[in-house]
Amino acid sequence: MEIAGVISAIVIGLIIGVLGRLVVPGRQHIGVIWTILIGIVAALVGAAIAHKLGVADTKGIDWIEWLIQIGLAAVGIAALDRSRARR
Repeated sequence: MEIAGVISAIVIGLIIGVLGRLVVPGRQHIGVIWTILIGIVAALVGAAIAHKLGVADTKGIDWIEWLIQIGLAAVGIAALDRSRARR
């Protein structure tokens, strides 16, 4: 993977992670690095799911793909936050 690909994955992960945090109600007790990592994983898994569903390559903005990715990020952030709250 080229440096541009790594930088774009981090930026997209950050955006998806922040949007996922906005969806989850309340204050989350996880850091920025975890938000980015969850966002990157959610972006990759969400893109794969959207591709399997056939909604990944549309004309214009892929809103369904974005919604899948943000939903996965929200679930990941809520799960990590709850697992850390139990400690």
